[in-house]
Amino acid sequence: MTRCSWTGGGRTARCVDASLPIAERSLGRYFGRRIGTRSRSAGCSPPAIGGRCERRRQPGARPQGPRNSSATRSAGHWIATVYGARLSPRRDLESDRGTTYSIAAHGATVARQLRRPVTPSFDELNLSPQVRGAIAALGYEEPSPIQAQTIPLLMQGHDVLAEAQTGTGKTAAFAIPIAERVDVARRVVQALVLLPTRELAMQVAESVYSIGGARGVTVLPVYGGQGYDRQLRTLHAGVHVIVGTPGRIMDHIRRGTLDLSEVKTVILDEADEMLDMGFVEDIEFILSQVPTERQIALFSATVPRRIEVLAASYLRAPERVKIAQVTRTAPNTRQFFVEVPQRNKLDALTRILDLESPQSAIIFCRTKRDVDELAGHLQARGYTTAAIHGDVNQAQRERLLQAFRDHRAEILVATEVAARGLDIPDVTHVINYDIPDDADAYVHRVGRTGRMGRSGEAITLVTPREIRLLQSIERQIRMNLTPLRLPSPGDIAARRREAFRESLREVLDAGPSAAYTLLVEEMSETYDPLQIAAAAVHLAFESSGTPRLTPTPADAATDETGMVRLYLDQGRRKGIRPQDVVGALTAEAGISGNMIGAIEMLDDFIFVDVQAPAAQLVLEQAATITLRGQEVHITPARPRRR
Repeated sequence: MTRCSWTGGGRTARCVDASLPIAERSLGRYFGRRIGTRSRSAGCSPPAIGGRCERRRQPGARPQGPRNSSATRSAGHWIATVYGARLSPRRDLESDRGTTYSIAAHGATVARQLRRPVTPSFDELNLSPQVRGAIAALGYEEPSPIQAQTIPLLMQGHDVLAEAQTGTGKTAAFAIPIAERVDVARRVVQALVLLPTRELAMQVAESVYSIGGARGVTVLPVYGGQGYDRQLRTLHAGVHVIVGTPGRIMDHIRRGTLDLSEVKTVILDEADEMLDMGFVEDIEFILSQVPTERQIALFSATVPRRIEVLAASYLRAPERVKIAQVTRTAPNTRQFFVEVPQRNKLDALTRILDLESPQSAIIFCRTKRDVDELAGHLQARGYTTAAIHGDVNQAQRERLLQAFRDHRAEILVATEVAARGLDIPDVTHVINYDIPDDADAYVHRVGRTGRMGRSGEAITLVTPREIRLLQSIERQIRMNLTPLRLPSPGDIAARRREAFRESLREVLDAGPSAAYTLLVEEMSETYDPLQIAAAAVHLAFESSGTPRLTPTPADAATDETGMVRLYLDQGRRKGIRPQDVVGALTAEAGISGNMIGAIEMLDDFIFVDVQAPAAQLVLEQAATITLRGQEVHITPARPRRR
């Protein structure tokens, strides 16, 4: 125990630390009994383990925080005064000496931690050349705060309780130590990573392998929804790292197909999510199967009491790491909202997509039905779209997500639950087609973009009735979204024109094909070269479905949305789908899918919003169309009653 003798009227003490964990607990209790509120101005640097220190009042030291007659609170006040920090229950108190004191809710316990300085580069972490090369190949230049603080601790074998949000680089924070500490000569399971979802399991397994593969580290993702055959073959052959969900891992343990007796490191990632999903008993069972001499690291976005209880039960003298979150949303993400009536949301979305031309966008809808309908609309308009929700089976889900990662699909339409756990680093846009119900859901959605130092954009479509909900979200995330004006056809045309001009410059700088040059030379004998170039541009825009470059006067005369509402006299009862309507209008009226807006499907009739010039073409050339074998008549819809 810590022994302190006081002299000089209680202003000076000599202390000896016999044992650091005991000393951490004893200091708070000892000072609570011996000091009282009058000793709050004393000062001393913390004693070294097994050493001595002199506690003397430091010049200019001032007590902070309210007086409290409780002895245990006084001990906390004394330490807060020593280190110039304000006492607050369960708040970290930081000193200039690099020592952190956490005061428990009632001031009864004082925990001491050494705050490690941020490592300036990966070179100082003593990594193997193979791992260092893998990190460089992945584009990591300097460790993030969570990596700088956690990697040295895990490399030294400490248990760790880390509080860090998704997107801070925490996967690499534990993947790098795992890759370094595995004995590749022994084909047994040496590290186990538990995660709440199969998507996370696949992504983290890929990350661990990409970092440790060059060293010969083998990794197996284990999750439900995947056949046992491959998992059993790999387990039989021997694997170093298992990354998976608690349910399937527990199943393998009970079958006797997974041996954890040689595990040295266990990682609980997204621990708060796992507890929310009811995995606590599964986790406890799995931890009971690993050796008692092992290292455990727990990563969580938040550390509520139930996480503290779990950590107290299984972690031994854990080092705590907390990464401060300046803002709840990604700092590299620009966030906008567009106010638009419900019936015009599809048109608003397509205009935004046309203007932004996102390389990789996730669009969130509220329900599975909304996801299917919106994906159908977008596919009919020529966007390469993947859609995932709870009814999509695992094999199809993996195929769709891989298409999105490989940029074979530029848009992913998803429900929030289906997208939970997705970690796709190069998403350029997140669009909330339906506004989320609360701030936490908003933060989770927006967090899919602007990751790993990349920039991103988040756009939320808001109906007039949802403005109050938006304001509530803004208050909770402590920032105001920027209002965005809905782009007009002219805005879209201008953006496309500039993009086309840039493409032309690239072709001209590289040198046009000799065959094309010869063709222009031949045609220039009959036509002016300027007219030939203009005709080529015209053909390029027409073939790509790009809106015309110059808006007509009719566009300017339309209402704010520029849409005309049409009425179709057959509906859902006849088996008609939104994509059927889009396909018929584009084929029979010759209009572009980009000119079609919201489609309101009712049992016996359908409303379609179409841009004004296109609406005139529809009424002239396709007043009667055939949908699903049914003759359908199209007329202007009656104005809605105000």
